[in-house]
Amino acid sequence: MVYVLSVLIGFLTAFVGSIAGLGGGIILVPSLLLLSQLLDSFSWAAPQNIVGISLLVMVFTGLSSSISYMKKGRVDYRSGRIFLSGAIPGGILGSWLNQFVSEDAFSLYLGILMLLLSAMFFIKKKEPIVSQPVHSKGIVRTVLIDGEKFSYTYSMAAAVSIAFAVGVLSGMLGIGGGSLIVPAMILLFGFPPHIATATSMFMILFLSLISSSTHIVLGHVPWQYVWLFIPGAWIGGTLGAKVNQLLKGKTVEWILRILLVVIGFRLILQGIG
Repeated sequence: MVYVLSVLIGFLTAFVGSIAGLGGGIILVPSLLLLSQLLDSFSWAAPQNIVGISLLVMVFTGLSSSISYMKKGRVDYRSGRIFLSGAIPGGILGSWLNQFVSEDAFSLYLGILMLLLSAMFFIKKKEPIVSQPVHSKGIVRTVLIDGEKFSYTYSMAAAVSIAFAVGVLSGMLGIGGGSLIVPAMILLFGFPPHIATATSMFMILFLSLISSSTHIVLGHVPWQYVWLFIPGAWIGGTLGAKVNQLLKGKTVEWILRILLVVIGFRLILQGIG
């Protein structure tokens, strides 16, 4: 039972997470928290162990989906490196802080965060400029999506600051950072949704690698279970990236909204219950 459920959870979290650029942590973490309360066979799944597994699994999710996105030219490497310069130190700090968070508080904080992120999508966002040059003192990026040119701009200081906060929350809650950085990219900086999701998965690969290493050092990774999630995560990440490329940008945004609301409410109920 543990084997079947673990492979299935690994696949679903990576598949859905890759479509929306989330990495899958916002699905894997709540799923294991719920199973730890329902099944004795998952009694080992304490919050610290769940976060350790989630971040380690997301290394494989990020790698498999990034390979697919790279082949299609959807990854903004320069922006990814800039955001990572803030996210990596934040991830190390967050991983260390995780050991001080109780299970109920963990669920409650993560649930509230998910609802806040969903609400952000109803705020008027900064739209990418189509087929026009951008004049700005900030960093300017231009990409080609299905023959159409998009330009967007952002401040390096703002990007690094936001990425640091994302890294802290990622390492502490095991959500990979995609559920935080994708809305920021789309809403604040005007990234096209397809570029935001692809670049997010590229970042998640490295951020999860660093954060999971910290959890390994702290002894938070139950190795006898973590290997059960990896095969499903690899397949799910690859398929999710392919499905993402077939969807319209608005569809990707709505998938992200719905996931955040459903999971957010479930976590809050679990945290206060």
